[in-house]
Amino acid sequence: MDALLQVIDGFSISLQPHNLWYTFIGVFMGTVIGVLPGIGPSAAMALLIPFCYDLSSTSALIMMAGIYYGAQYGGAITSVLINTPGESSSVMTAIDGYQMARKGRAGAALAISAWGSFIGGTTAIIALTIFAVPLTTAALSFGPPEYFMLMLVAMTCVFSLTGSSPAKGMLSTMIGLAIATVGTDLQSGQIRYSFGVPALQEGIDFIIVVVGVFAVGEVLSALAEKFQSTGDIIKLDGKLMLTREEWKRSAKPVARGSLIGFLVGVLPGAGATIASIVSYSVEKSNAKHPEEFGKGAIEGVAGPETANNAASTGSMVPLLTLGVPGSGSTAVLLGAFIMFGIQPGPLLFQNHPDVVWGLVNSMYVGNVMLLLLNLPLIFIFVRLLYIPKGLLFPIVLVLATIGIFAINNLEFELFLCLAFGLLGFVFRKLDIPLAPMVLAVVLGSLMEQSFRQAMTISGGSLSIFLHSMVSISLAILCVTILVFTIFKTSIRGRRAPAT
Repeated sequence: MDALLQVIDGFSISLQPHNLWYTFIGVFMGTVIGVLPGIGPSAAMALLIPFCYDLSSTSALIMMAGIYYGAQYGGAITSVLINTPGESSSVMTAIDGYQMARKGRAGAALAISAWGSFIGGTTAIIALTIFAVPLTTAALSFGPPEYFMLMLVAMTCVFSLTGSSPAKGMLSTMIGLAIATVGTDLQSGQIRYSFGVPALQEGIDFIIVVVGVFAVGEVLSALAEKFQSTGDIIKLDGKLMLTREEWKRSAKPVARGSLIGFLVGVLPGAGATIASIVSYSVEKSNAKHPEEFGKGAIEGVAGPETANNAASTGSMVPLLTLGVPGSGSTAVLLGAFIMFGIQPGPLLFQNHPDVVWGLVNSMYVGNVMLLLLNLPLIFIFVRLLYIPKGLLFPIVLVLATIGIFAINNLEFELFLCLAFGLLGFVFRKLDIPLAPMVLAVVLGSLMEQSFRQAMTISGGSLSIFLHSMVSISLAILCVTILVFTIFKTSIRGRRAPAT
């Protein structure tokens, strides 16, 4: 009964006019930041901290959290319209979302992104309210070996996205893992593969890779098609909103994405990117027509978009109950808590119930605001498809340049982005999938760190990865996914000549 009264009191706090205003500012800024590749919610939240000193702790945290989960909505917009993910968690959305746009269904892709994000976020908030403290015990059972096995499962899921040629997909993955090793080794302090270039000592930022291969690569490919007179104009077809059939196909992916996103988000360090990968892989495995994935399957948009928003809310569980940030954005949020003299952890719900429940319940309101904000704007966003390519391509390149230069203010990174654009162009010409490479860049450093930490703990013994039931279960899952993918590919190869 005490907990119920605290939740009700949290609604009374989050629904106060000034907190509603800060919620709106946060989700609106988050949407805009999600659209712009290169900025990211972490940087935006960090820049906002100095302006929060005059606010109450609850209002400031509500606004910063709004930026965090609002960015998940915004990242889908450019993924669908111009094949440029605003966030790493939106990479999976770009695979089928952009193909839907090319088929004239950009409005439907954006609509299911908004609805999926709303349902996934709201479901995760309900789960956060009910299960936050019990789920803390499960999260505590994950150490470096378990995290490595989790990353390995995610990489295996990436392997399942390779399409008809596993060899090309493996090549793409290996290139991504190689890119992830560039920079300073955090274990030994050694500088690796920098080739004497100081800018490479800190590694290659994920945004440089994703903007290069997706945005710049797409522009180069479109220009090549223009010169060869093979380019096609993206036109809108039918209604801008979802049809009954699209709703029917999206229902189960949204439900599964909500569950997957929250459970993955609860694990510190897992994050929305892994949740979207797992969701996409699950939907492709369960699809009646898996051959449609990568060609505009709405399930490939509904599942990952639902999962990444649910995961962003799920990542609040370890932050609030353990004081452990699960991502860069929640690390900034942890800093904001500490700035106001509040220590997240097991005693947070007892010592500061007004702050924590005001923050949690503001997410219900924020998700409603995001839905009401994004659905009407779909009719405006899709008009971008009518912009002549001669104007759209320069706009894309300008946004890409601003986003890349804003990271570290280095001209070298602009040339590096162009180099990845050329690589993306070559990949498209050779029909090598881009998603495995990009996602390997994201997961590679996390995998390496977890592996090195586990090896340090065990004194170099690989048996540590089979010491717990969690690790063993993840290893079995990894092998199952790998065998299923190879079997499915071989069956498809046997049937190809007959068709």
